[in-house]
Amino acid sequence: MSEGPATTALGCEAERHWVRGDRTGLAIPAHPEALLVAGDGFLTGAFQAAGALAADNRVTQIAAVEDCPGGSTGRKLFLRLTYEKPAAGLPTDLFVKFSRDFDDPIRDRAKDQLAPEVRFAELSRHPAFPIAVPRTLFGDYEAASGTGLLITERVAFGVGGIERHHEKCLDYLMPDPLAHYSAIVTALGRLAGAGQAGALADEVRALFPYDAEGAAARDPIRYDAARLQGRVGRLADFVRDYPRLLPERLRAPVFLARLADDMPEAVARAGAVKRFLAGDTAFVSLCHWNGNVDNAWFWRDAAGHLRCGLMDWGRVGQMHVALALWGTLSAAEPDLLANHLDALLGLFLAELAAAGGGAHAVERLRERLFLYVATMGLAWLMDAPALIRRELPALDPAWDRYAACFSGNEVARTQLHMLTNFLTLWERHDFGRLLAGFPASVA
Repeated sequence: MSEGPATTALGCEAERHWVRGDRTGLAIPAHPEALLVAGDGFLTGAFQAAGALAADNRVTQIAAVEDCPGGSTGRKLFLRLTYEKPAAGLPTDLFVKFSRDFDDPIRDRAKDQLAPEVRFAELSRHPAFPIAVPRTLFGDYEAASGTGLLITERVAFGVGGIERHHEKCLDYLMPDPLAHYSAIVTALGRLAGAGQAGALADEVRALFPYDAEGAAARDPIRYDAARLQGRVGRLADFVRDYPRLLPERLRAPVFLARLADDMPEAVARAGAVKRFLAGDTAFVSLCHWNGNVDNAWFWRDAAGHLRCGLMDWGRVGQMHVALALWGTLSAAEPDLLANHLDALLGLFLAELAAAGGGAHAVERLRERLFLYVATMGLAWLMDAPALIRRELPALDPAWDRYAACFSGNEVARTQLHMLTNFLTLWERHDFGRLLAGFPASVA
């Protein structure tokens, strides 16, 4: 790494931890300590280079610094700045995301996730960009080292008409969940339509080229049929030991036996399903892969309609819209999916078409969504019982999913909730038969 700008000497290594961004050519700090050493001088130059700060204005002070814990990638900060010339639309409360976490090798492995997020931040400045995202003040990334920095405005949850932040898989604490999911699905559809054939299509193709082969290879099912059947056996043990965690129909021996019987055909067809979805370009566009309510903020417009913005765009890119929709709906309440899934898919398709994408029937999208959920669930959720036991070793058989241990443990809560949704859809819509009939059943 190269040395950054000359700054006040603090006798620490931070002053040397810099890289040169591929987009702007500026020296950018690799971690919070380096940024704070460089201070207002770096921020002024970076914001001006990005066009976010006028040439006759400058950052005068970092007035407050707060570490932002959580997430699965690099270090994060909240900053409060002052400017020589405060102006409307010039945010003072900022969110800073680094690609790197040099103290945590596991988190540091995800350093490449910031690269597309920086490109997306650039795209979000396009005058035809159709949805609300946090305003970007600076972003750059050095591909050779996987080191980057993104600085955006901080969303003011609970202030000025913006709702409080909603955690994922706690929708029973959120008023009017359907309105919240409708707002997110509306935003997803508008972005997908604009990126597919609408106002942003050329920029999306240039910034986010689609890799069908890579998409087909992503998220493989790690177990053969016999080992998946073993996981079904562990699931049966789990629901026997904790009978109040999953609905009765998912604990039924007849369903669990059918699920185990479905595994050979499911594994045999999974590769073909993934190749089909990867090549299904009519449903491929720019999407947020994890649009849960915890990655959104909500407010009501002048007419009283609930609107949303979306944040945390790591791994953004072109993908099958089924991935984006499940990334949102996997955290919804099972009853919401049972009662409103087709309406939400119809809303997405209407927004997609209105923004420039193609026209499609709900039935076509629903079938593709179910194919995706089936393969993704087998890839990532069959170990959920073991993960929940690990996270909650004192789990009591009398507790249900509303117990405080789940509300206070995101890993256990999300694993249980998404497993429930996955199994519920498998049971209600007979994913085994859907997979066994593939590809003849897909137009």
